[in-house]
Amino acid sequence: MNQVLSVINSRKSIRIYEDKEISREAKEEILKAAMKAPTAGNMMLYSIIDVTDEKIKERLSETCDNQAFIAKAPMVLIFLADYQKWNDYFEASNVREICIEKGIEYKKPEEGDLFLSASDALISAQTAVIAAESLGIGSCYIGDIIENYEIHKQLLNLPDYVFPIAMLCFGYPTEQQRERPGRERFDEKYVVFENKYKKLEEKDLKDMFKDKKYPAEYKNFGQFMYHRKFGAAFSKEMTRSVREVLKNWK
Repeated sequence: MNQVLSVINSRKSIRIYEDKEISREAKEEILKAAMKAPTAGNMMLYSIIDVTDEKIKERLSETCDNQAFIAKAPMVLIFLADYQKWNDYFEASNVREICIEKGIEYKKPEEGDLFLSASDALISAQTAVIAAESLGIGSCYIGDIIENYEIHKQLLNLPDYVFPIAMLCFGYPTEQQRERPGRERFDEKYVVFENKYKKLEEKDLKDMFKDKKYPAEYKNFGQFMYHRKFGAAFSKEMTRSVREVLKNWK
């Protein structure tokens, strides 16, 4: 196994960190790697906020489902789906004029632009994760940054065509965290299909989840996960928040 594959296969989410700062040099290497990530049309439809203000980190630990470790993370990066810069550039370039000349409709950013920007931001985020892992720095995604849009918009000074799609906490894992085994993934046959999508039969689904553990109050893992994730209050807030965001992108 080569070094890159070894890094990918050994990576796991880390939420407990050593009391050790991440050097400026290491941070710069991670950010440079993130900016080398594949991007649609080389447009780099994303921005990255390096959160260094302890008060902001503390607030994020509250708004992102009260996860105290966020405030203690040595480095916190927020990856933004960002079409604002391009929209402003188009305005500054008087694109409306050429649209009239060419008979092209001039439009504001729409839902498709949001999805493309989100893809760019997430690809950059994952590249940062792998770069950090190669330096011995652990990471953890915080999907809860999608929630509480209005609060985060004000806290981070976000304009209309910018949306926080992912937040990452970074730090050097404790010895216990380094030794902790990673979580098993689903078997490849349930995830990778050749040429066309395969809808799994009930027997496939039962086999797929057969080794998953769940509390005794539930009859199966599906009941447990729906209650814990999809039916939970944070999931409802996430949907509300995204719907609020979409008002700007159409």
